[in-house]
Amino acid sequence: MHFGDMVFRFHLLWLFIFCSAFYLSSARNGELPSFSLSVTQFLGKLEFWNAKGFELGSSFCALFASVRVPPFVMRISCGAREDVHTPKTNTLWYKDFAYTGGVPTNATRTSYITPPLKSLRYFPLSEGPENCYNINNVPKGHYSVRVFFGLVAQPNFDNEPLFDISVEGTQTCSLQSGWSNQDDQAFAEALVFLQDHTASICFHSTGHGDPAILSIEILQVDDMAYYSGSMWSQGTILRTAKRLSCGTGQSKFDVDYNGDHWGGDRFWKSIPTFGQNSDTPRSTESSIKQASISPNFYPEALYQSALISTSTQPDLTYAMDVEPNRNYSIWLHFAEIISSITDVGQRVFDILINGNVAFKDVDIIKMTGDRYTALVLNTTVVINGRTLTIMLHPKEGSLATINAIEVFEVIAAESKTSLEEVTALQTLKKALGLPLRLGWNGDPCVPQQHPWSGADCQFNSTGNKWVIDGLGLDNQGLRGFLPDDISRLHHLKSINLSGNNIHGVIPSSLGTIASLEKLDLSYNFFNGSIPESLGQLTSLLILNLNGNSLWGRVPAALGGRLLHRASFNFTDNEGLCGIPGLRTCGPHLSTGAKIGIALGALVSLLIIVICSLCWWKRRQNIIRVQQLAAREAPYAKARTHLSRDIQMTRHNNHGHSRTAAENGPSLLS
Repeated sequence: MHFGDMVFRFHLLWLFIFCSAFYLSSARNGELPSFSLSVTQFLGKLEFWNAKGFELGSSFCALFASVRVPPFVMRISCGAREDVHTPKTNTLWYKDFAYTGGVPTNATRTSYITPPLKSLRYFPLSEGPENCYNINNVPKGHYSVRVFFGLVAQPNFDNEPLFDISVEGTQTCSLQSGWSNQDDQAFAEALVFLQDHTASICFHSTGHGDPAILSIEILQVDDMAYYSGSMWSQGTILRTAKRLSCGTGQSKFDVDYNGDHWGGDRFWKSIPTFGQNSDTPRSTESSIKQASISPNFYPEALYQSALISTSTQPDLTYAMDVEPNRNYSIWLHFAEIISSITDVGQRVFDILINGNVAFKDVDIIKMTGDRYTALVLNTTVVINGRTLTIMLHPKEGSLATINAIEVFEVIAAESKTSLEEVTALQTLKKALGLPLRLGWNGDPCVPQQHPWSGADCQFNSTGNKWVIDGLGLDNQGLRGFLPDDISRLHHLKSINLSGNNIHGVIPSSLGTIASLEKLDLSYNFFNGSIPESLGQLTSLLILNLNGNSLWGRVPAALGGRLLHRASFNFTDNEGLCGIPGLRTCGPHLSTGAKIGIALGALVSLLIIVICSLCWWKRRQNIIRVQQLAAREAPYAKARTHLSRDIQMTRHNNHGHSRTAAENGPSLLS
């Protein structure tokens, strides 16, 4: 190998490593999934290009254009305490940890198509009507979000709970009675754009059993997947209503077809006939061209079977139930797999949807250019009734054919609630000790079918967001305190927290909610003084602070408002003063003066206590000395008398002493 070739290869290898690192860094930052191409593969392609003599720039561009990064995939086994691998595909399901509340327990599967998992998570109504999985670190993009349901494997449980599902604040599914007996109703699936690196999937109780969730899948698809024209945007959600594989074969997922991972692992329900004697299933083993291509990446095997109409019933008709007054996106799949049809014009048919021609003179070979080539037709229609009918009407004496059908309900994504106000409500929930039964999970305003209890919503067209304009949490057993963050609910007009056990001071930040018209904090345990800032609320019409432990002077600005038809109630607060109906206030002392007086009183009390202790101690010493003196007095007196007697005796003896001569002779000699 020449030195120049070595340098060339080294530079190209370095460029490959740099680009790979860039892709990996992007993946970690949530912009792209990880990049996958081995150095050996890279050098192999490089040798090929060198042998072919391709120009460097075009070769390198071709390399990176031909390599796709794998899609982001997140699968959660609900209620599982450790990761699970399921046969036959060895699919990884992550353990269910720190995503949500609810209760994990053993599961009963409702269909053979549900993942072979042993646990689920259910949500008792006692924990609130809304419960959500909040999944972070999801790269921005287009996703297929699929939720499988299960049944709780315990006695005395509702065998078939009915509940609603929402994704990113938009309701996408409402379970109907009998779902547990239908294979393709064992899950709910929707295509949705995730824009903020999170996925929020919520389950809403409807009073018919506790929601029970077996698994959740978040599978990335192409950003342009199922693009359907002018009605399609990143604010469009496509709910899977039906997905059929026509003709021979079994119901399968994309992975069972060895489909491309960017397809989203769709489930295709096999339908061998549209009706008795109305059609004939046909299949082929020939390869199908133009099947697994961007952006939808359909599996090739999907086009290797089909239904063909019969000469006795040349029209091929499929009908299904739908929700009325909705938009539906319909995707029809074709490939000419019958060996007798070899040329343009031999099979031509019209496609009618609910009696209206959607596609005229469909000629598969003419439109694709060859046999065994995939053709996909899409249209979006408004369905006013409860039935969607797709009819293929053949022309020129031929028969109609179809390989697969997809039907999606088109849903406009709901605008979410202002993030700042959602955060403020979550802070309020913690500070007030909101009972579990109220829930307050997910988005407070959407889906509109399931708003939070105690929070009133209003749509702000200026910011295209929902905002909170009322709080009604009276008599709910709240036991916390009112946080300063309540002022972040800038659009509040009414606050009613009466009849609870809320303690602490009234936050002065309430005075910054300029739109506030009603504030009812009565019959709680608020203490301290009324904030002066409340006098700044020029829109305030009703203020109820009665039945608390407030003290001090009522702000003059509030007292003046009584003359302007405002209704204020300050009764049952023994310490309040300063307006008619309350006691007269004494000299007004500032907070600093009150603190000085309190400190002075404390010092005085301390001095008195110290002096009292000193006096008591001295008194005790005096008493002790007196007691000792009294105890020793008799002994001192006796010693005094004895001493005097001895002295007198000695004196007498000295005065009367005589010599021996004077006394005469001794008798004892």
